[in-house]
Amino acid sequence: MTSSELPVNFAMTIDGAAVPAPQTFDVVNPATGQVIAQAPDCAPDQLDAAMHSAQQAYQLWRHEKSARRDLLLKAADEVLAAVDEIAPILTAEQGKPLADAQMEVRSVALWFRYYANLEVPVEVIQDDAKARIEVRRRSLGVVAAITPWNFPLSLAAWKIAPALRAGNTMVLKPSPYTPLATLKMVERLARVLPPGVLNAVSGRDPLGASMTQHPVPRKISFTGSVTTGKRVAEAAAGDLKRVTLELGGNDPAIVLDDADPARIADGLFWSAFRNNGQVCSAIKRVYVPEALYADVVDALAEKARSARVGDGAEPGTQLGPVNNEPQLTRVAGLVEEAVARGAEAVTGGRAPDRPGYFYEPTILAGASDGMRVVDEEQFGPVLPVVPYHDVEEAIARANGTHFGLSGSVWSADGDRAAEVADRLECGTVWINTHLALRPDQPFGGAKWSGLGVENGPWGLYGFTELKVVHRAGVTS
Repeated sequence: MTSSELPVNFAMTIDGAAVPAPQTFDVVNPATGQVIAQAPDCAPDQLDAAMHSAQQAYQLWRHEKSARRDLLLKAADEVLAAVDEIAPILTAEQGKPLADAQMEVRSVALWFRYYANLEVPVEVIQDDAKARIEVRRRSLGVVAAITPWNFPLSLAAWKIAPALRAGNTMVLKPSPYTPLATLKMVERLARVLPPGVLNAVSGRDPLGASMTQHPVPRKISFTGSVTTGKRVAEAAAGDLKRVTLELGGNDPAIVLDDADPARIADGLFWSAFRNNGQVCSAIKRVYVPEALYADVVDALAEKARSARVGDGAEPGTQLGPVNNEPQLTRVAGLVEEAVARGAEAVTGGRAPDRPGYFYEPTILAGASDGMRVVDEEQFGPVLPVVPYHDVEEAIARANGTHFGLSGSVWSADGDRAAEVADRLECGTVWINTHLALRPDQPFGGAKWSGLGVENGPWGLYGFTELKVVHRAGVTS
């Protein structure tokens, strides 16, 4: 399926049915800059209907523990059966290579199966003649889930699977830049899930704000920017809604002086440039000792020059376009500012002369703290390489931001790297790798990188509340 063969119109899923909207908005293929489809622009009464549907479905779903497990497994099968239908849509609206889009669709099934098979035992803290005290986990109710444009399907699965397994129902809203694949996936899931359990709405602003302020949801699960995350938290506070906020990061990688530049270059490069750098936990800045600096820059530059950039629908493409025009403008501006302040674009540093939102893979040498491209999350195909004099300096600079999502340390000595890794202020730290994510591994951030965690049993716990059942012993 090519972008020209995509359906022109897509529908929302409300109470198990396909629902159009009174108005639509354009969805653009970032590889061409051309409109490829219209998505429904959810009206206020339709959002109310979706919330009501989820609220009604919750009354039964919360009690169907064994059915939830079975239906999540069926949902996984349904998604796998639709890979060839959904993946081209994802490539067309997001820009990523088709092979990556197929992998993302399959990851949804992986997460569904993991949570379907996850046991959540009752904890017994006392069981004797005096009392039996159990600690149970109960569902919250309706969850409002809001997802970003970089991994719209996999990050939706991070929310859908644990929320539904815990007994909640959901209203899901994808980014207006990438609504199509999500709408299609939920349309397929409606074949196996009971009506109202999973609803999908799409739209432009202020739909997200309307969801967080709506009286029905008891939980908001949001992945996106720090600025929007703060607004979500503020909106949720008035109704004491529970929140999980994954707000991105500015992940540092620290290369130690015993590392081999040739051996680590591939890992560093693809940990920074996967999905064209549009990954919240990707490497965003590399700190390299002065003695290795030139070799690391050269090795990374060679990787950048050899990466194949193009339309994700074309075979062999490794890096697609930046997803949207505002983000392309931001990335280009960060590079221009850094170069004006003394950094050097060893490779890239410009948008090629072609249609679409492309930007050449860029390695910035001579970058330093204080440049916005180092201090902020660039979220694009740009990697600043920063020299350091000693490890203490590198650790201080790595920690010296508001972000704390993840980071990594690269060294020939794993134990030495582990000592440095332990001092990084972040939710996940990797040693001699990066972006190693699993459904059973918790993922969350420190500082401005978010509140709460996703994945593993901990991710499911975030969709529950504790309930203590204290049963007094029988006295004679």
